[in-house]
Amino acid sequence: MELKRISIDTSKHVFTVHGVDGHERVVLRRELNRARVESFFQKQPATEIVLEACGSSHHWGRTLQAMGHTVRLIPPQYVKPFVKRGKNDRNDAEAICEAASRPTMRFVPVKSAQQQAGAMLLSVRELLVKQRTQAVNALRGHAAEFGIIAAKGITRVDDLINRIAADTTLPAEVGEAAAILNAQITALDARLAQVEGKLAAQHKASQVSQRLATAPGIGPVTALTLASRIDATQFESGRHFAAWIGLTPKEHSTGGKQRMGGISRAGDERLRQLLVVGAMAVIKAAVANPASPLATSWLTALLARRPRKLAAVALANKMARMVWAMMVRGEAYRPFKPAC
Repeated sequence: MELKRISIDTSKHVFTVHGVDGHERVVLRRELNRARVESFFQKQPATEIVLEACGSSHHWGRTLQAMGHTVRLIPPQYVKPFVKRGKNDRNDAEAICEAASRPTMRFVPVKSAQQQAGAMLLSVRELLVKQRTQAVNALRGHAAEFGIIAAKGITRVDDLINRIAADTTLPAEVGEAAAILNAQITALDARLAQVEGKLAAQHKASQVSQRLATAPGIGPVTALTLASRIDATQFESGRHFAAWIGLTPKEHSTGGKQRMGGISRAGDERLRQLLVVGAMAVIKAAVANPASPLATSWLTALLARRPRKLAAVALANKMARMVWAMMVRGEAYRPFKPAC
């Protein structure tokens, strides 16, 4: 049995395999327990294997590549149009195989274990920041129920705790609950300091990350996220990269009439968030100091006719294209020079 392509619909325990020959005829349909997957593919001659891109697909991609197979990962949204009516594992595996046969299909590169490890540390930092924010908000909310408030900001937590402790009219349970939340915030601060120390070391060790951090609006975390998650050579241009992140408008055009909507919000949500936050920082600095090099004529004119947040998205789009050029060409950031 000669196989041209094998697709796999993965799950926790049972993997569904779908194979076609050189004439795209189905010649293989099988369900495998997780423990039998490796032994099954070790017996197969080197062939093209296709999976939907997800967290675990990169692990299987590396495992199958080590056996000599060619592995391709397809974004799930590109597979969905090929799923036939009556969704089940077999139809999903068939849809993956059908999607891979399209000559214009786009694939996701298989990440190395080191790339995934670096991205994992960034995700851990993001989670810890969220948990700390939740704990601080809970503390502030409970204190406000008793008329105790403090200025916003993580640095104001101690002031809030001191006010709660100084108020002798509060029930004892209020102080106990506040102490529990404060201990949680302190522990999260310590863990964050450890993680950020490791990320700072990774940033210093990465030439790409250091180069990207020289651009306005891109700090060490954003630069390291871009360097660890993105292979810029997979995109034809900076415009394609910005579109993948989701910083370009949705298009609803028909009958020769072009209709553009809001941004598509496709691609990596975290990257989009970091670039927009960085753009807001650039705009804030440009508005505060119009003589700053950040206050370019393009940005000044844009802010004069558009709301600040809309301008931030447009600037983030421009930053994404600049990042692509810096990564692909290996160039350093070149500050904007106004025409004389």
